[in-house]
Amino acid sequence: MAIVLEVCVETPAGLAAAVHGGADRVELCAALALGGLTPSAGFMAEAAGCGVPVMVMIRPRAGDFVWSEAELRVMEADIAAARMAGLSGVVLGASLPDGRLDVSGLTRLIRAAKGLDLTLHRCFDLAPDMGAALEGAVALGFRRVLTSGGETTAVAGAAQIGALVRQASGRIAVMAGAGVTAETAPGLLALGVRDLHGSCAEDVAVSGKVLEMGFGPRVERQTSVARVRALRAAAG
Repeated sequence: MAIVLEVCVETPAGLAAAVHGGADRVELCAALALGGLTPSAGFMAEAAGCGVPVMVMIRPRAGDFVWSEAELRVMEADIAAARMAGLSGVVLGASLPDGRLDVSGLTRLIRAAKGLDLTLHRCFDLAPDMGAALEGAVALGFRRVLTSGGETTAVAGAAQIGALVRQASGRIAVMAGAGVTAETAPGLLALGVRDLHGSCAEDVAVSGKVLEMGFGPRVERQTSVARVRALRAAAG
């Protein structure tokens, strides 16, 4: 089975770098430093003609994944914007206060996304019982779940990821994400993972008046064509 490389991006330049570097699929985001938020409608429209499938992060704010009624309405509207742009699918999640999947909230969002590809994002990593959460994702109709195995990096959560791959048994893709690079990919692939997710980003220093005026951080993360290519090569 071919390995699928998904690269998460937050700018038009990052989108171009991911495509040119050989990404099979792109996850479109804003604010990757916060784990990814919903991108603008303009960015969605720009991504529509990039030549590879594009998944859109549906997350209206940073923090937890316990959504209010108003936030759910915003997410439904953002899903509609992704559909209007002609993109492939959406990346979403919803949790109960104890970390379990919010089946009611997810059912509502999935209904709004009918006909679109579906990824369950790393709210999954907050679940107290990841095996039960995986079965929930299967029952809800997700095509894949993005996970670091409940740890801060996929390498640290490798044992759990391997267990999830075995449990999934081909019913849903277990996509490894968080700290996935050309160096770490081989160990994850050895677990049976067939979908990899990475930012393939490098640090770029910011200086001058842009920094002085507070318009950006001291260091920006920018998608690197070379790192995408290296990860693509490592993935085979």
